[in-house]
Amino acid sequence: MGRKIYFAGSMYGGRQDVDLYYKIIQELKAKYGTVLTEFVGDKRITATCTPPKEFGTHKNIHDNDISMLGECNYVVAEVTTPSLGVGYELGRAVTMDKNILCLYRLDAEKKLSSMIQGAENGSKFMVKEYKDLTEAFAILQEYFATRE
Repeated sequence: MGRKIYFAGSMYGGRQDVDLYYKIIQELKAKYGTVLTEFVGDKRITATCTPPKEFGTHKNIHDNDISMLGECNYVVAEVTTPSLGVGYELGRAVTMDKNILCLYRLDAEKKLSSMIQGAENGSKFMVKEYKDLTEAFAILQEYFATRE
């Protein structure tokens, strides 16, 4: 499998979803390609906004993430929790002409930004709603079955 996948999820504001991120990352790794950003599912990263020392400075993190965005051919983003970082990554991925799949967990208390919903174009930028992991995994299967 030659796919390189950049998984994006809220690093500080959405750490309550770290287990979900971890499971999605494991599914991506097992079935669809190399995940360049496995650390998004790392429970050591908390909402303190202090990255683990091995991640380096905020500048190092930015530069490394942009480099990985350039290297990947797919971006899968869990966008349920609003995140400036994920929005920034998606914007950069669009300018790099990446294949993007946004997963949004239906939640009556959260609404997905029109900037994400409105970017959906049915091909390069896809937004899919899901209720649970079973549904998210089915979306991944369908998405990757129609690519490469």
